Amino acid sequence: MSKKITSREVDYSTWYNDIVQHADLAENSGVRGCMVIKPYGYAIWEKMQAELDKKFKATGHQNAYFPLFIPKSYFSKEASHVDGFAKECAVVTHYRLKTSDDGKEIVVDESAKLEEELIVRPTSETIIWDTYRKWIQSYRDLPLLINQWANVVRWEMRTRLFLRTAEFLWQEGHTAHATKDEAIEETEKMINVYADFAQDFMAMPVIIGLKSESERFAGALETYCIEALMQDGKALQAGTSHFLGQNFAKAFDVKFQSKEGALEHVWATSWGVSTRLMGALVMTHSDDHGLVLPPNLAPWQVVIVPIHRSDEQLEQINKKVEDIMKTLRAQGVSVKYDNRTSHKPGWKFNEYELKGVPLRIAIGPKDLEKGTVELARRDTLQKEFVSMNEVSNIVPSLLTEIQEHLYNKALSYRNEHVTYVDDFDTFKEFYEKDYQKFVEYNIQDVELVDALEDKLAITSFAFIFVEVPEPVWKTSTGK
Repeated sequence: MSKKITSREVDYSTWYNDIVQHADLAENSGVRGCMVIKPYGYAIWEKMQAELDKKFKATGHQNAYFPLFIPKSYFSKEASHVDGFAKECAVVTHYRLKTSDDGKEIVVDESAKLEEELIVRPTSETIIWDTYRKWIQSYRDLPLLINQWANVVRWEMRTRLFLRTAEFLWQEGHTAHATKDEAIEETEKMINVYADFAQDFMAMPVIIGLKSESERFAGALETYCIEALMQDGKALQAGTSHFLGQNFAKAFDVKFQSKEGALEHVWATSWGVSTRLMGALVMTHSDDHGLVLPPNLAPWQVVIVPIHRSDEQLEQINKKVEDIMKTLRAQGVSVKYDNRTSHKPGWKFNEYELKGVPLRIAIGPKDLEKGTVELARRDTLQKEFVSMNEVSNIVPSLLTEIQEHLYNKALSYRNEHVTYVDDFDTFKEFYEKDYQKFVEYNIQDVELVDALEDKLAITSFAFIFVEVPEPVWKTSTGK
């Protein structure tokens, strides 16, 4: 185990923070509650962005950008929406600074007060629907399928890198439709897009479900979600998709003329994922040695480390590595060759293990003589020697194997930590003994949820899409 990383068994929270910081993903900034995403961490986020963006465009969506600042009056137009975000809003009240009278400091110029305060974007429904009023006039303008990549600010009191910060990065989709059925279809389509991404790229199994009324997005009629189980036995919401009905269309008077000539309010959805996915990625796969990355999201899928004692040996290895990298890159494999002489091979081995690079190749003088290389897997820590001539054939299939292994390992963990019960007494008994597990409770009367939450101080995460709604529960402490 790396000396830099606290064991999960000793302190899970510290283990998580150690990995985020020592693997060079992110660090706390000089601004309260905000983080600096470091180049390695941002490279992972860029890969997430790229794959999600492909999926959005493949389903007919276009990217746009809307203002960071939102007039306060916009929030008052949708009452339930403002209630949901009021306590988290950062507010701009002035537009100028000046030097103090004594010349010693910079102060706010009280004469430069804004006529109307501006809210720093916590989410963009209000500013976007004010814009849609100008864009939508006829059924010919629908559906309107827009996505935005942006940053948002929610003034969190207790923050944690990637999982909960005052400012974070995300994407938010906002769509308008002619009918209720089309809007619901869009809502369900996008939550499935998120689920596919989580499984195929993050190697993270998720449960798709419907939020209870108390957990629903502010202003939504229904909120769909994907939930994943982390290694501490707690669930993490990894993405949401909201059916907004006609609430925002009515609040901002967004109407269209139907084919029959009638004026009708449009139907709306919104959906989003954020840099919280980075935290989910860390907690799903990593171990006490450091970060573990699925190949589909790793900035470097393969790192090659030369082992040498002289410049002559290094030069011979360099020539061979050039051929290996050329053949791997031709197959779409991302490769880093670390031939720096300022760091020893052992240090490099530890560094790339800590950073979760899926596959490491080591080559030394003896390997050149034998025509072999050493392959080391990050997911299992297993090593093997293979022929240099077979590297281009073995590596791509091995990366696929690693991706599948990580998913199956996470799925097995989740299945081992899910308990199914069919009656309240059994549920209560289990809950009191071991509440650090997912519990799926077969309940046919959804109205009983509020009573159960009050009686046991628990929160329903999601009603799973099966014939009978089955909420997944957590305790009020998040477990």
